[in-house]
Amino acid sequence: MTKAVRRLHIAPGYSAGGSLEAALRDAGRDDALLKWPDDLSAGPIDPGDPAQRDAWWGYGDWDLAGRLLAFWQHVETTDERLVVWFGRRCAKELAFFLNLADRLGDRPYDIVDVTDREFPPARPGPATPQTWRAKAAFILNADNARSLFGAERPISAEEVSEARRRWRRLKSENAPFRIVTETGLSSAPIDHFDPLLLEQAGPDWRKVAYVVGMTMGQNSEPYSQVGDLILLRRLVALVEAGRLEADGNPWEMQACRVRLAG
Repeated sequence: MTKAVRRLHIAPGYSAGGSLEAALRDAGRDDALLKWPDDLSAGPIDPGDPAQRDAWWGYGDWDLAGRLLAFWQHVETTDERLVVWFGRRCAKELAFFLNLADRLGDRPYDIVDVTDREFPPARPGPATPQTWRAKAAFILNADNARSLFGAERPISAEEVSEARRRWRRLKSENAPFRIVTETGLSSAPIDHFDPLLLEQAGPDWRKVAYVVGMTMGQNSEPYSQVGDLILLRRLVALVEAGRLEADGNPWEMQACRVRLAG
């Protein structure tokens, strides 16, 4: 009798990984789980080695370089069948997938593309739509993720070739940001999100957390484009450039307020 190959599910981040972890536990599955630790929608990706990524993020004790090295060592040495989860309407998850496809090359693996998968609402009601469509793995709850076990499929050679081509183009451009468009992931300049931050700041004092949160919300439909940490870094840059005023330390999201300068 042939022994079944154990699966290694690869989540495109810690949020998606949490739901997958709960789903595996609830389903009583013996599959393994690995969580991707980086956000490749922002920062340099050429050469994109762990040391460069760690230095750009500046996480300090979190040791992104060590986590990235451990991730790739696990992926490249395991005998488990890889199952890669991601959504194409999320910049972070699409960047993760393209990078992984480029790194794995011709190695066979399965994918679970959650894009436009339909799920029942968490709290059904008279005014609640019968279903909703996913754009990213990080918004799935454990029940959603569990319903997709068995839906994985082998990635095709054509998909791998296209993903590698797209990632190498983005890598050659090495832009500050990568955003989702109708045609896929595209490079964007460092000031791409600045107008939206300035719009949400306005002439009156508003908490940094409010400005960042509202800007992130504006960039969540139909695509999830950016996280709060990146927006906070850009807000601080706008304060340092004199385009925003701050009544304290802008890194303190809950304590500091900002407004348009002048």
